[in-house]
Amino acid sequence: MNVVVIGSGGREHAIVWKLSQSKKIGNIFCIPGNGGIEDIAACYDIKVNDFEGLISFSKKNNVDLVVVGPENPLADGIVDAFTEAGIPIFGPTKNAARIEASKIFAKELMKKYGVPTGDFKTFFDYHEAKAYLKKISPPYVIKADGLCAGKGAYVIKESEKGFSTLEDLMINHIHGDAGKRIIVEEFLSGIEASYLSFTDGITTLPMIASQDHKPLLDEDKGPNTGGMGAYAPIPFIDSDMARFIDTEIMDKTINALKVEGALYRGVLYAGLMLKDKKPYVIEFNARFGDPEAQPLLFKMESDILPILIACIEGNLKDIKEIKWKEGVSICVVIASRGYPDKPEKGYVIKGLEDLKDRKDIMVFHAGTKKEGDKFYTSGGRVLGVTAMGDTFKDAIKKAYDAVNSIYFEGMQFRKDIGAKALKVIGE
Repeated sequence: MNVVVIGSGGREHAIVWKLSQSKKIGNIFCIPGNGGIEDIAACYDIKVNDFEGLISFSKKNNVDLVVVGPENPLADGIVDAFTEAGIPIFGPTKNAARIEASKIFAKELMKKYGVPTGDFKTFFDYHEAKAYLKKISPPYVIKADGLCAGKGAYVIKESEKGFSTLEDLMINHIHGDAGKRIIVEEFLSGIEASYLSFTDGITTLPMIASQDHKPLLDEDKGPNTGGMGAYAPIPFIDSDMARFIDTEIMDKTINALKVEGALYRGVLYAGLMLKDKKPYVIEFNARFGDPEAQPLLFKMESDILPILIACIEGNLKDIKEIKWKEGVSICVVIASRGYPDKPEKGYVIKGLEDLKDRKDIMVFHAGTKKEGDKFYTSGGRVLGVTAMGDTFKDAIKKAYDAVNSIYFEGMQFRKDIGAKALKVIGE
């Protein structure tokens, strides 16, 4: 099969890498790709929102399957466009992708169908929202309704910050139209977890739970980012809780979408908060997480291609389980100086050659470009250094040893990815 992967980040590198291991794969293309993906796929510089160009390319190259990585083309209807053109594509339709593209849609759906989530109020008018904030006390959360690259949620711990955040979103439009409508949400304190499932719109097939690290700095300090690292599995979700999540969150949400006329096929990602040993949905995403995809796909033993096809064709019930490699997988993101606001670019990356051909280490590229035989930084999150180890302690050591063998000017990374797990299990 000839496959196109849409996107340019670490998530897309992980998807391409995993697909390349399938025996039924022919040519792999990635649009637009990055420096690291070039080593295993042919990359082409086509805009991800140029649906006509993407469809034309796919027809010309006899593409049998398209896999969409990022959320924006999903929200814009790329699946609808390819389906109409008769090209199989993995991902939810525009209507179904509203589960991520509109926080208000997702919260109202959860409320209507009894999916556990925090209390909330929605606002379309700045003055009404400000009047409401004057009546309540922190902590609470303010969220932009639309897509903000993972940076549209603000935990408010003091009233003045709430007022300024509201003004930034609804008056100054720091996230453009995404902040025209907002949610003020109950603050839930607990342990965060990422729970991803494949689905064909009827059946869900869960992956192992993982944990992302959104804040830039150690101990969850600093501004929110797209994600500074992740690991899987996590010790916070046992088999009983996993069954609850499968039935009361994932299955219930997929069924709710179907009832609402939005058959959802693809990956459904639930961002959870575990409070008093009960999971609550903080948000849904309509695709693989980034960086969660890196440790998950590095740890996945099953061939991913039949799973993707089963989701598209509605036969996911025929795949009983996903097989996973033993041990722990951890991804540490190395970012550019200035990230997330103004990342610096153009620095040569050294040390990557020392990590090639290792079965327990994979460096997934995100913001990189390749010129000749050298790699240069070209974005905020640059690399996702991913390791497999027998234990949490072993995987963490391998990952950070690998990180420390890489260098580019101004590189920054968290030094505590996986530390929360160590506290729980006492390694």
